[in-house]
Amino acid sequence: MTRFTIASFNVKNLIGEDKEFYKFQKYTPEEYAWKQDWMADQLLTMDADIIGFQEVFEEQALNDVLSEADKRGALANEANLPDASKRYHKKAIFRKLAFGGYKTASLAFAPNTSDGGPGERRPGLAILSRFGFSETPEIIQDLPDPIHIPMSALGGDEDAGHFTLRRLSRPILKARIPVAGTVVTVLNCHLKSKLGEFIRPQGEDFSREAVLTAYDPVGRAMGALRAALRRMAEAWVLRREIVDELDKGHPVMVLGDFNDGEHAVSSEIISGEQPFKNYSWMLRHDAKHPNDRYSRVENEQITEAVDRVRLRSGEKMFVRKSLRDMVYTSAFGGVYESIDQIYMSRHFDNNWDKAIGEMEYYSVFNDHLTDGSHPEAPYNKLASDHGQIMAHVRLNAR
Repeated sequence: MTRFTIASFNVKNLIGEDKEFYKFQKYTPEEYAWKQDWMADQLLTMDADIIGFQEVFEEQALNDVLSEADKRGALANEANLPDASKRYHKKAIFRKLAFGGYKTASLAFAPNTSDGGPGERRPGLAILSRFGFSETPEIIQDLPDPIHIPMSALGGDEDAGHFTLRRLSRPILKARIPVAGTVVTVLNCHLKSKLGEFIRPQGEDFSREAVLTAYDPVGRAMGALRAALRRMAEAWVLRREIVDELDKGHPVMVLGDFNDGEHAVSSEIISGEQPFKNYSWMLRHDAKHPNDRYSRVENEQITEAVDRVRLRSGEKMFVRKSLRDMVYTSAFGGVYESIDQIYMSRHFDNNWDKAIGEMEYYSVFNDHLTDGSHPEAPYNKLASDHGQIMAHVRLNAR
């Protein structure tokens, strides 16, 4: 039996000191030191075996944080763990108190191909693994074959238009990680945000929708539409990778900042369809008579085909198990919701008779989250504006 933890951590604009990442935004040496200090403490508390990071501009800044976490972990171990001379040094509690460290861990960083100069930076992703990688991780962002999504012509054969996606707003990082003889495919993502996507006319310094003194509600709504289209198309690219891995028989875990709740269309694209209770009562796709329904055998076939590629939400599995209803990773405008997720294939769902393990617990680190819209709430721009989430997984003995 092997236990491991896997976490998602949106670090919110991790970059070194005195480097302008967005227009007029950069960290002073003191601000960067504070951010590094806070992140190191979070990592020390989480002590996760696998971590997917989002919003990382520079790999070196992340390495600096990991080094700081290791220094603090070594001091904590020295203070908290008894040496072999103590009769009780093998007590199970000390395994929980020990910090595993990241000195020998492997780090894969995926820079953003849209990254620009000072003030126009674009963040990338990273995956940290204490188990290493079974092969070189893959970065997916610039699509070699652009995706053309044709629209359906409602009630006619005329051209209904199409949407084309050539590049993701941020990369998807895919890594195969060996854990106790099992190779798990981990996909880390950061989908397009809900911030509107506006077009800057040629020769102008900014988009017209950005001029709030000449507020354009219809134009800004179109920007939100563009963002939603991009986010859902990126979700489909992620879904394609998921199904490809499942078709190869690989257990899959997907984590990251989905920028949408669990029931949003983009999230449902990623997780896949939920099978119906019974397809036998449904009218067949090729029905010629009112009673042309799917057979009992076909019902089982369809259910298996749908369930085989469906991902489970770690958060929802935990909530059902614990009756907990206060899981959130984002707070803005008075809305507390979960937009960061860990999804996993049925290999980790003990309701499937061929599961290789199960998720035993789900941790949420969100005490630092405050909603800046409320004057009584403190707001700290240096800590992440996302909560961190971590799944505790047990693999069956093999």
